[in-house]
Amino acid sequence: MPVTKEAVIERLRTVNGPDFTGNIVDLGLVSDIFIADSKVFFSITVPAERAREMEPLRAAAERVVKAMPGVAGAMVALTAEKKGGGMEAPVPPRPAPPRPAAPAPRHSAAAAPRPAPHAPPSRTQGKRGVPGVGAIIAVASGKGGVGKSTTAINIALGLLANGLKVGVLDADIYGPSMPRLLDIHGRPQTVDGKVLKPMEKYGLKVMSMGFLVDEETPMIWRGPMVMSALTQMLREVEWGELDILVVDMPPGTGDAQLTMAQQVPLAGAVIVSTPQDLALIDARKGLNMFKKVDVPLLGIVENMSYFVAPDTGKRYDIFGHGGARKEAERLGVTFLGEVPLQMEIRETSDSGSPVVVSNSEGPEAKIYRGIASKVWERVTEERAAAEASVPNIVFE
Repeated sequence: MPVTKEAVIERLRTVNGPDFTGNIVDLGLVSDIFIADSKVFFSITVPAERAREMEPLRAAAERVVKAMPGVAGAMVALTAEKKGGGMEAPVPPRPAPPRPAAPAPRHSAAAAPRPAPHAPPSRTQGKRGVPGVGAIIAVASGKGGVGKSTTAINIALGLLANGLKVGVLDADIYGPSMPRLLDIHGRPQTVDGKVLKPMEKYGLKVMSMGFLVDEETPMIWRGPMVMSALTQMLREVEWGELDILVVDMPPGTGDAQLTMAQQVPLAGAVIVSTPQDLALIDARKGLNMFKKVDVPLLGIVENMSYFVAPDTGKRYDIFGHGGARKEAERLGVTFLGEVPLQMEIRETSDSGSPVVVSNSEGPEAKIYRGIASKVWERVTEERAAAEASVPNIVFE
């Protein structure tokens, strides 16, 4: 028998609400429930300031749903919505009884020694690839607001235009952009009730948390939940045969970045920055993070590099110019190209028809295709270098 929303709701009524008051369903804390064949997706609304202590409640809800007959898996998120899915009832206030001090942990002299903190991990050690995917690259930035996602999707479309089979993973759990950038709506289907089938647009295969939760739902997941969700979206998706998978990373250097860098055999990382010094300071953090975890740096893109007035053709360096190029030269990293600050890039991105497909012969599309060519060239170089570094054992 297929799993129904009604059956899931009844089972969730067995989960106590915060502070053991009522149950999470009658308190109005459960969002709309989405079922893709045998997998159940929903969220639980809690106050943002109490998110950390509500993890046991989330885990309990996930556990009881997974135990239901016919359920193959469940993904439960904590959100901080004020209202939604009938969530009218307020969360009961938290009592503050005195808590006994936790005993100090005992340390065993026979405990296994920790690895040296300064020893960099091997590029491939403990990293399992994705079947059918030839190379995985990360597009990252040290801070938000530099146009990283727009750059990532246009690079992906540039790689596609250059004849490659391309997929895109939107790794920004807290602010997924791909549903809007590609104007994709609906929920992904499953294959044999086990793995998700990626959404498709313009010839790209795409997976994003934005396909599984509503656009306005704020995510307040902690590190382990982010890592689990990323792993599922990467490895429990039927990508098929791809030459390259482009991962649109969230800004900064947090849990998602470390998860991808430490657990996935990345072929390299592309850093996106704007020309001004403040953005470059944050871009250096991203560069240094990938260096420390032994991920090759494919290069730097300078976004919003300059503006050309459409009426006069005069060029203006609004945010300065050439900062990313100089930084690339200083660090010995490939400079991949300059992307202008153009209205068409913004308009086509907002409309879900990125400039590489909406104006494929325009100057901006040619810039992105050129950057994509350099990225693929660097991926090929890094592959050759990695193969050359493997020792050859010859028996005579």
